[in-house]
Amino acid sequence: MAENPLANSNTSIQIPLMAENPLLSSSDDLKDTVLDKHLAKLETFLRVFGFCQDSPFGSILSWLAFAIFAILLPLWSIYYAYCSNCEHYQIRTFELEIFTSQAVVAAISLLCISHNLRKHGVRNLLFVDRCHGNTAQFRQQCIQKIKAFYRSVFTWVIICFVLKTAREVTRAVYLRDKLWWWPVVILVASLVSWTYSTILFLLGTSLFNLVGNFQVIHFENYGKLLERDLDLSVYIEEHVRLKYNLSKISHRFRVFLLMEFLVVTASQFVALLQTTGNKGIINFINGGDFAVLSIVQLVGIVLCLTAAAKMSHRAQALGAVASRWHMLVTFSSNDACASGISTNGGNLEVPNPMGALSVNYSESDLESSDFVSLPPRLPLTQMTSYHKRQAFVSYVQSSAGGFTIFGWIIDRHLCNTIFFIELSLAFFVLGKTITITTR
Repeated sequence: MAENPLANSNTSIQIPLMAENPLLSSSDDLKDTVLDKHLAKLETFLRVFGFCQDSPFGSILSWLAFAIFAILLPLWSIYYAYCSNCEHYQIRTFELEIFTSQAVVAAISLLCISHNLRKHGVRNLLFVDRCHGNTAQFRQQCIQKIKAFYRSVFTWVIICFVLKTAREVTRAVYLRDKLWWWPVVILVASLVSWTYSTILFLLGTSLFNLVGNFQVIHFENYGKLLERDLDLSVYIEEHVRLKYNLSKISHRFRVFLLMEFLVVTASQFVALLQTTGNKGIINFINGGDFAVLSIVQLVGIVLCLTAAAKMSHRAQALGAVASRWHMLVTFSSNDACASGISTNGGNLEVPNPMGALSVNYSESDLESSDFVSLPPRLPLTQMTSYHKRQAFVSYVQSSAGGFTIFGWIIDRHLCNTIFFIELSLAFFVLGKTITITTR
């Protein structure tokens, strides 16, 4: 009986998960070039806003631009817009608090994302590795996610920019004690500084969301990998690699998510306290920026939590995928043994034993080749293969994991806990600031 070379445990297994057809190599190289072009454009886009700090000059230029557009320019516009009129002191106090929160979240985004890009690069940060990147379907999915990244950033920036412009135009009309061109200068300075800080924050959160979407593609491709007739060690190796990549993502972005979440929570707490506890009149001029700031920050946090929860849920769902694969292989193994294995090296197609699933799976892993030349009445080898698959399913179910922040897995349950904590905090503030008196 011929020995299966993949069964040797001492041999280092290096198997491409998606084999490439040599006849289509030129087409695949062209498509891979297309993906590389999209990644290069993404890197250029991030470099424009100072995230790619791969040299000392680039780092100095990036933080100098941040100091000018995110700190000095908004401070100048706030000071010279209200310093001559005491009636506008309350508006200036509100805008100083908004400026502080806006600058801090933008600085965290720029610092954490630029550190990861400088250390790992765009391709390694997104985990666009060659192991998965040699199929046209994977490349097309990656390109679609990159395009969705641009759409998400520009959509939310434009929506919030319209609201910010409406507020600044209303304020410019309200300021009548200056020359006619002075409110226009203040308007332009405020819009430029706000747009720069908002793009920095949304780029950081959207890039993490893009990393999560790419990882979701890897998890979905793992379910398709089980449909192929490969050795069980290949499935284990790929699952270990996916879990290791998820651990690296958690390690790279945990400080970013934690700091952004804490700053946004404090910012929303201050905004709610200022608007509900203020004894004066809150209108669109003095309180409009709180609404714009809240929309931007909540969008960024929702993008981060959504991406983290998606990665955790896909990782936890692999146990169900492996269980279904094990069930289908077990039910179809007898028919597969009777029909034999194809001699052309391709995957063996077997009828789906569960018609309701409407998924065609291969008959088993390459362990079944051990008993190709043996009579079909030897149950020992079949039971050995069954127990190996059962152990593999138990391993996947017991090591689901997920995206973690210092041990806390971000999934649906933690998101519900965060929501109720934030809701309790909001009700606490409202209970301290809003009182109803009766006669």
